[in-house]
Amino acid sequence: MINFIDTNIYNLIFKLYSEGTTLVMAFISHLGSVTILIMLCVVFAVLQKTRKISLIVTLNLIISYLINSIIKLIVARPRPNSLPLVYEEGYSFPSGHAMVCTAFYGFLIYITYKYIKNKALKNSIICGLSLLIFLIGVSRIYLGVHYATDVIGGFLIGILYLVLFIIIVNKIKTKNIDSKK
Repeated sequence: MINFIDTNIYNLIFKLYSEGTTLVMAFISHLGSVTILIMLCVVFAVLQKTRKISLIVTLNLIISYLINSIIKLIVARPRPNSLPLVYEEGYSFPSGHAMVCTAFYGFLIYITYKYIKNKALKNSIICGLSLLIFLIGVSRIYLGVHYATDVIGGFLIGILYLVLFIIIVNKIKTKNIDSKK
């Protein structure tokens, strides 16, 4: 069943192949790289009025990256043996780009939902970040560095992690508010 899913989704996505599409997919994939995510944490820290939120965003990135690395070592699934369009080292499951971007950009979606009052701006940011998460996952399959099930698994684990992270952050906030009373 897994091979069926991986093969059919790869064949569907690879029908989009062209040099231009490859450049676009490589760019989109790069938006999920650790380097870009760290740079975004720095930019977020500079733009934020309070350091608390930027620290939480950075902590989220670090924890999700560590969890992904541990799962990769436990599962130890080799990368696809088709000709990749870019080179990647390490194991394949779960897709780090899919999982960590779901956690990172997903948390930015949560912050946007919670703090931005302008509905048009809020909806635009949420839709844009959601599309970015999806396209980063698709780009990893297109580039031949992940199976579709790696990306799907990354999305699902990322969502589970994100929900738990948000619950924990809110509990800590509530405790801090209660302890100040």
